[in-house]
Amino acid sequence: MIKRFPDIRPYKTQFIAVTAPHQLYVEESGNPDGIPVLFIHGGPGGGTAASDRCFFDPEKYRIILFDQRGAGRSTPHALLDNNNTAALIDDIETIRAALDVERWVVFGGSWGSTLGLLYAQQYPQLIMGLILRGIFLCRDEDINWFYQDGAGRIFPEYWQQYTQVIPESERGDMVAAFYRRLTGDNDFERMAAAKAWSIWEGRCATLQSNPNLVERFSHPHLAVAMARIEAHFFINKAFIKPNQILDNAHLLKDIPGTIVHGRYDMVCPVNQAIALSEAWPSARLDIIGDAGHSSSERGTTDALVRATNRLAHHLEINS
Repeated sequence: MIKRFPDIRPYKTQFIAVTAPHQLYVEESGNPDGIPVLFIHGGPGGGTAASDRCFFDPEKYRIILFDQRGAGRSTPHALLDNNNTAALIDDIETIRAALDVERWVVFGGSWGSTLGLLYAQQYPQLIMGLILRGIFLCRDEDINWFYQDGAGRIFPEYWQQYTQVIPESERGDMVAAFYRRLTGDNDFERMAAAKAWSIWEGRCATLQSNPNLVERFSHPHLAVAMARIEAHFFINKAFIKPNQILDNAHLLKDIPGTIVHGRYDMVCPVNQAIALSEAWPSARLDIIGDAGHSSSERGTTDALVRATNRLAHHLEINS
């Protein structure tokens, strides 16, 4: 199994102003003259981590990470105003222009795969390659599986703890019930809802329980941003048309692509990756037999690092 590359530090960090009052945290690491690659984090609202730099050979890639609106180190924290999918796509273009990147590789998992696909479909001419993990198509059925009627049957004890902050009378629409509390004025209710929402995701994200991941997801700064922003996006159907990603998959036909998905992904079931693969047959599909949703699982990490190495080699010999 191939592991991630060793930890590295950014050689440049900055904040880039987008729609007021949002300021995006952006960092660069690796080789300033290397292949530009944009890492798109999940959630929405999850933010980036130092380990996200380590899927890429730092001698070959110019590694660009950013925190989306309201997430991570971007400010204001957890703000929902002017926070929607079209704005995030525009932000990616703002970052590309600010960093003087002509074309780049896009790498994203979970919601990062959603946003990466939508961006690539809007700007296919700017994409040198797509590497995507834990495909999330953001259809009603995909959101309902995890937050309403699906994953709770696999993890009933975790589901019970997730739902206990919501009265039974409101459980017919869990996203709406959480959204009311996450955007309400009661600080205690808001934090309890944020932690319940985020911990539920952390518990379900790996095939084998990962206490470190659950602890990270329970941290108030992450939990509040991820829960508020996710609920905001999901109650608005991710601000996209039904089946938009699959309907526009033909726009990806000339982009080298790799899809990596855990067989036992309970957050974003593997049928989403298979549906994307069928609509985008030129992309490579790697289903990891002993993995769930998280990029930290060994088989998934191995496949992702192999994919970035393979794409770097392809781009070098075709440059």
